[in-house]
Amino acid sequence: MNHKIILIILFWCSLPVFAQTRVLPDFTGLIDKHGAAVVNISTVQTRPPKNKMIPGMPNIPEDSPFYEFFRRYSPPGSAPREQFPHGSPREFESKSLGSGFIISADGYILTNAHVVSSADEITVKLNDKREFRAEIIGVDRKTDIALLKIEARNLPKVTQGDPSKLRVGEWVVAIGSPFGFESSVTAGIVSAKGRSLAQENYVPFIQTDVAINPGNSGGPLFNMKGEVVGINSQIYSRTGGYMGLSFAIPIDVATDISTQLKVTGKVSRGRLGVMIQEVTKELAESFGLDKPGGALVTLVQKGGPADKGGLKAKDIITRFDDKVVKTSSDLPRIVGATKPGSNVSVHVWRNGSVKKMMVQVDEFPSDEKDASLENKKNKESNVYNRIGLSLRELTDNEKKELEINSGLLVQGIQQGIASSIGMRPNDIILGINNQDVTTVVQFNQLLKKIKKGRSIALLIRRGETTYFITMKINGDGSK
Repeated sequence: MNHKIILIILFWCSLPVFAQTRVLPDFTGLIDKHGAAVVNISTVQTRPPKNKMIPGMPNIPEDSPFYEFFRRYSPPGSAPREQFPHGSPREFESKSLGSGFIISADGYILTNAHVVSSADEITVKLNDKREFRAEIIGVDRKTDIALLKIEARNLPKVTQGDPSKLRVGEWVVAIGSPFGFESSVTAGIVSAKGRSLAQENYVPFIQTDVAINPGNSGGPLFNMKGEVVGINSQIYSRTGGYMGLSFAIPIDVATDISTQLKVTGKVSRGRLGVMIQEVTKELAESFGLDKPGGALVTLVQKGGPADKGGLKAKDIITRFDDKVVKTSSDLPRIVGATKPGSNVSVHVWRNGSVKKMMVQVDEFPSDEKDASLENKKNKESNVYNRIGLSLRELTDNEKKELEINSGLLVQGIQQGIASSIGMRPNDIILGINNQDVTTVVQFNQLLKKIKKGRSIALLIRRGETTYFITMKINGDGSK
């Protein structure tokens, strides 16, 4: 009798294990069938060397994994750099890794713009270990999408899915090369949809808890049918590593961008010509709205589409082209997806009632160029300042298009304080510590006056958004 009781207890205790093995998904078939379409992307960028060198240490760039080893373990009193016959190189090669996936059998590949935008050379390694030199067809930094091309035929390609059918809580899988470990597979669930991130106005991100790390960028996010539903693009992290918050660009957004890049080499977006902000509960009450919603217009650009259509500051845009504007972050995506030249209806809340007006959308100025050509043109003039930025003055035409009087364009960014706070190539610096900047010499002189341990505030223009960022200066410009 005792033996029977023991057997019953053992069987009962083992039931949850059986249940779990039945519930947990099996990803092996998905990987076997679709993993071959995922590629590893390595890039090389030639950059001027940093000034900081360790006496007696080989000329190794600071972002190399071997730099810290030699810095720590070089013997005391080792020979100074001048004793090396070749001295310090005038340039060194900075290498980085990312991921991508094949979308057509003739060699078109999708990845993130930030993976390849500053590269002089791009190498694509396939799952079968073949390597190809890749050409950049086009990049779109506003959505962080890049389209590459390799000369190959009969390649395995992914099947594209429908992100709108994703459900929060369903399983998704990522394949990529985190930290250079090729063909790594991680899995998780969809945490949220339609996420808006700061300074990312054109992408309704898919949030997941899939483990994404440096090197995963540009890789595919699969649903359980083996369809690509997104491109893994960003993580939220306090440490630089995975913390359970990963963000993917929906594949339908990426497909629209890649089609435009393939056909025209650039992306055409609609422009309304307004500055907006979120409608809070308090603002909704003050404007007589039942609940928060829409986009509050804070500025109408003179002569722009909104101005010509009769929109005014303090209007709250509730619908655009028959699409509901639930939050202010919806409006840039809806307007950007509208074909320039289109006449669309705009519903606004004004003085306690809804008014309808017609607006002709014009085209947002394109700042996207062939990244490889742009980098080669600027390579010789790239001199990096104290915080790791290479800058140039804006041309008169650029200032006219942006409707600003002065500013400096960020051409390149070295690893360090500027990159760590999220600055990007093509950002525009309008001011430093409330002082307008007009020339690179002026900016660098102001920067040199900042004492060690003090903070500075930079006024940055990115796309249609202008905002301040702060950074603390340590003696060498590091964070």
